[in-house]
Amino acid sequence: MKVILLENVRKVGSIGEIIDVKRGFARNFLISKKKALFASKENIKEVEKIKQELSKKDQDKKNEAKLIHEKIKNKQYQISKLSTENKDLYGSVKPTEISKVIEEFDKVKINPSLIQPSKEIKSIGDFNVIINLHPEIQTQIVIKTIAQEETK
Repeated sequence: MKVILLENVRKVGSIGEIIDVKRGFARNFLISKKKALFASKENIKEVEKIKQELSKKDQDKKNEAKLIHEKIKNKQYQISKLSTENKDLYGSVKPTEISKVIEEFDKVKINPSLIQPSKEIKSIGDFNVIINLHPEIQTQIVIKTIAQEETK
């Protein structure tokens, strides 16, 4: 299915590009999230008209992502969880939890869907986490999990 991209999408294409993707990917992700339009003659003409505006919006998003990147890059955040004697956590640390911790400490809102732990955080220790702020900007932080003291 041919679609026209309305924003830069990592590993897919850039603004205004007409690409051929699988029908499900187009319908369920690109079009539903307003990242693309069905490539009809009318839509192609429409996108040509608003291409500058779309580029400006993308540039604004990129600048905002750079500011967030500068604020949080290579920082370490601490999360305390209940754990077993052999340093395994009861449950794992999810991207929503990481998002809340970043917002709490640095007042930066990050969508949990942008957060990618390098591996599942299920034990005590330090874990690298990649955050995709923009298709061209990634940053890395460290999540340090510590044992939460049980209250008796």
